[in-house]
Amino acid sequence: MAIVDVTDQSFKNEVEGAGTVLVDFWAPWCGPCKMIAPVLEELDQEMGDQVKIAKINVDDNPDTTSRFGVMSIPTLIVFKDGQPVDKLVGFQPKDALKSVLSRHI
Repeated sequence: MAIVDVTDQSFKNEVEGAGTVLVDFWAPWCGPCKMIAPVLEELDQEMGDQVKIAKINVDDNPDTTSRFGVMSIPTLIVFKDGQPVDKLVGFQPKDALKSVLSRHI
């Protein structure tokens, strides 16, 4: 499964209507966000059949960003059946992300 770009308008359909979803709140000017992008690509290749990965640009989508209280980026929120169940702030290594996701699959 490919990583999906979501917006304020598509968030409900893409995230809240799915099973386990990891949402990356990011911005193009954010250094740690650029560092985590290849980690998310690897995760998608390894766990794509179990977890959907979505990215939302905080600059372009302020409604969703504020709705979930995102104050720093990157922020990664795990959603299970439309509800936020875990939140990580800052760069995370792949093993840490896999560990968190495995609790919610």
